[in-house]
Amino acid sequence: MKAERKKIFVVDDNPTNLSACKNILKTFYEVYPAPSAAKMFELMESMCPDLILLDVSMPDMDGYEAARLLKNDDGFREIPVMFLTSKRDVQSEMTGLSLGAVDYIFKPFVAPLLIKRIETHLSVVAYKKELQRQNTSINELLMMKTGQVWQLQNAVLNIVADLLECRDDTTGGHVSRTQSYLRCLIQKLIEQDVYSSETFLWNLDFVLPSSQLHDVGKIGISDSILNKPGRLAPGEYEIMQSHVQIGVNAIKRMGEAAADHGFFRHAEIFAGTHHERWNGKGYPRGLKEMEIPLEGRLMAIVDVYDALVSDRPYKKAIPPQQSAAIIKEGSGTHFDPRLVDVFSMVSDQFADIFNESCAIELKLPLVGEFA
Repeated sequence: MKAERKKIFVVDDNPTNLSACKNILKTFYEVYPAPSAAKMFELMESMCPDLILLDVSMPDMDGYEAARLLKNDDGFREIPVMFLTSKRDVQSEMTGLSLGAVDYIFKPFVAPLLIKRIETHLSVVAYKKELQRQNTSINELLMMKTGQVWQLQNAVLNIVADLLECRDDTTGGHVSRTQSYLRCLIQKLIEQDVYSSETFLWNLDFVLPSSQLHDVGKIGISDSILNKPGRLAPGEYEIMQSHVQIGVNAIKRMGEAAADHGFFRHAEIFAGTHHERWNGKGYPRGLKEMEIPLEGRLMAIVDVYDALVSDRPYKKAIPPQQSAAIIKEGSGTHFDPRLVDVFSMVSDQFADIFNESCAIELKLPLVGEFA
């Protein structure tokens, strides 16, 4: 297929110069002569040139002003402009180049030199376009590969969560529900501009999925304790508490293979701090108030809420409305008061999330209230 010839505008108020340029270039390019800058802009309403040869000294609008207008227009600023002029002083040349011209051709011009310079600048434009195309292709490929890796990572996380819940007969759906609660709570947190200096730095594509690993350490707890049909003895409770450090250690090992990945940093915080309490009476470190990272303070609410509304070997499920009231009673002792205030705004949505989860598991229609 024959390549389309490049379009060149020649703008000069001197008919002799226009004719000479056209005769020199017409063998190689489509040449469009314009006797003024105004005529050039009129032509550009119907076509866009690949290069402009622009005279400097013209009545009404000189070449410098025309170049300013071109460079201030998003549609035209990338078109290479070569000035044609009889002015040979350094200041005139500097003015033209400072306006974005790619070259400065002195009159009377030498035909072979003019052709070679035009060829050079069109080659530069072609190279830039090809480079941009390649960069776009590379970026699209990287985005595709990143998406594939992210999908794979999420798939692995879901499998780990499923395996964990297969071992723990008492917490079916807990991991997926807590992630849904967390999304709801963080969205309201952002909407209410609470702790915005922290959430502003978060990438929720990492934060939310990483919460699935908050109880990953339970994999290291024996079935006899994990699924004990009743309350744990003090020694057993201490063993159960060790799931926090087991989880942190496991996530650290995973994170070592993904240098400085935000996902694992958030996951480690969720796993290591979601049992801390606002009053300092939680575990494993006894952190209190703002010593507890925001991820841990958030997960404390959603984790306890889901435990309250769910059946456990040592208790029956508590209705969502009553569970929300218990969370509110824990404000200032177990939970961050500001987060409890935000939770109060979305507690009905938490109930909907739990209701929907139960309906899906039981394959029953949704109900409005829980007895």
